Amino acid sequence: MGYTNIVEQSDCERLMKDIQMRRKIDHRITLRKLVMFCALLTLFGIIYFGYICSDNRCSLSYNPKPTIYSEWNVMNLLSTNMSDLKSSKNTGTGVSYNDMQNENQLRFDMNAHDVMVFLHVQKTGGTSFGRHLVQDLDLQRPCTCQRKRKLCYCFRPSRNENWLFSRYSTGWKCGLHADFTELNGCVDSELDKNEGKSIKRRYFYLTLLRDPVSRYLSEYKHVQRGATWRMSRHWCGGRTASLEELPLCYNGTFWTDVTLNSFADCPYNLAANRQTRMLADLSLIGCYNSSYMNQEERDRVMLASAKRNLLSIAFFGLTEFQKLNQYIFEETFNLRFAVTFTQHNTTLSAVYKNLLNYEELEKVKRINALDIELYEFAKHHLFRRFEKLRTKNSNFKERWAHLGQLPSQTAFDWEKEVETEAADNEVNYT
Repeated sequence: MGYTNIVEQSDCERLMKDIQMRRKIDHRITLRKLVMFCALLTLFGIIYFGYICSDNRCSLSYNPKPTIYSEWNVMNLLSTNMSDLKSSKNTGTGVSYNDMQNENQLRFDMNAHDVMVFLHVQKTGGTSFGRHLVQDLDLQRPCTCQRKRKLCYCFRPSRNENWLFSRYSTGWKCGLHADFTELNGCVDSELDKNEGKSIKRRYFYLTLLRDPVSRYLSEYKHVQRGATWRMSRHWCGGRTASLEELPLCYNGTFWTDVTLNSFADCPYNLAANRQTRMLADLSLIGCYNSSYMNQEERDRVMLASAKRNLLSIAFFGLTEFQKLNQYIFEETFNLRFAVTFTQHNTTLSAVYKNLLNYEELEKVKRINALDIELYEFAKHHLFRRFEKLRTKNSNFKERWAHLGQLPSQTAFDWEKEVETEAADNEVNYT
């Protein structure tokens, strides 16, 4: 009996020693795995930060993108086939042209809570078009205009609510020549403030584009005459652009003595590719902070956004095709103008363009490459829209021959003065 107990005790001790030995071995194996994992993780980090992500976005000093920037939005934007874009849903551009053509309930209704928003790009003929909107439309309740203030009240037939948000109807409420990014984040709150109540509205964006070389040269000559648009806010991401992001290209108040080369050489001059920038959603590129992505990626995203927004808005026209603009607008909104739009083929910029040498002209084209691509894209789709509308109208020849002719017309004449910086600065922003 005693011998049996001694044997059992000896077996138990050996069993305990075996268990302890296995635990030590398991612990060593686990420790080795952990060390190997850490080593592999460190090696991966060195390879990733050193080779795969070597630009300043992966450095320790890099500030993360603001919440307005979305990698998913950019990837989705760049993968979108613009020709397949059917609706403006989720683009922030209001009701689109295609929406209006395909669904009767999305047609513009002045008696409801629909508002036209005019995005006025500098030197595109927007001043003339803006005046057409407030003084030449055949309306049940025409806009009432104050000559001295150059401001009109454009109210709905049955109540004093604005159906038009533009320079001549509301003033520069969202900033001087506000771009898409500014308008998209401002119009609703400004109309609520102006009308004293919050209303769920539908927005119909309008804009004009112009041949980029002619537009750029027109802006250059306008700056030589004293314009600076220094009151523009450049609001994006909840703040205005800083002086570090947009330094001035000149000293003093004006840039009247600027040469074309100096005008083109300033990297902060927003005249270059202005149409693309003003139509794009700038939150996608980090607003005016150029360090958020390299220039090539920035240009690619901005152009893609401008193209998408152009197709997503209710109406766009081209300065060089005034009669097409008028016909497409009238058919789209079921409204008629009491005058025929005038085509000005001879302009100061056209005359100046003929005086440029080859190198100067190529330089202007190079720095406006995004606008040139956007303009060709716009021209292609403008002609497609016109052709579709033309084939749908069995009385097209009669309509086309009598554009701007109404049974009864009300005479109204505003001085046909050149838009000046002084006039822009007179506008009350409040």
